[in-house]
Amino acid sequence: MTTEPAVAPIGAGERVLVVDDEPDICALVAYHLAKAGFRVSTASTGPEALASAREEQPALVVLDLMLPGLSGYEVLSHMRADEGTRDVAVLMLTARREEEDRIRGLSLGADDYLTKPFSPQELVLRVAAILHRATR
Repeated sequence: MTTEPAVAPIGAGERVLVVDDEPDICALVAYHLAKAGFRVSTASTGPEALASAREEQPALVVLDLMLPGLSGYEVLSHMRADEGTRDVAVLMLTARREEEDRIRGLSLGADDYLTKPFSPQELVLRVAAILHRATR
């Protein structure tokens, strides 16, 4: 009888904030990240995202662009201008797939940009890769 060696969860307890105003997307992303070992919290508006990022100090924020209150671009700009959140990694997850949107997000300081629809497994691996690079 052979057994596979236990594999440590990818997330290793890192805190991730998921920001999306669509409850189904938020729940899907949170579920897959939590299953991979991340500690996940969620927010559904731009102002809520900023408050949560400042309070919780996540290692990474998965950020939608189209949010009530403040757009994802505005949230990202505020995060990069704030000393307390400046170094938090950000993965943009959005339905906006035009090149100009991707360029704007990356120019504002996003670490990666993934468009909807997306593979949950790819999302988890991208989050892990960003955090791995950030801790090296």
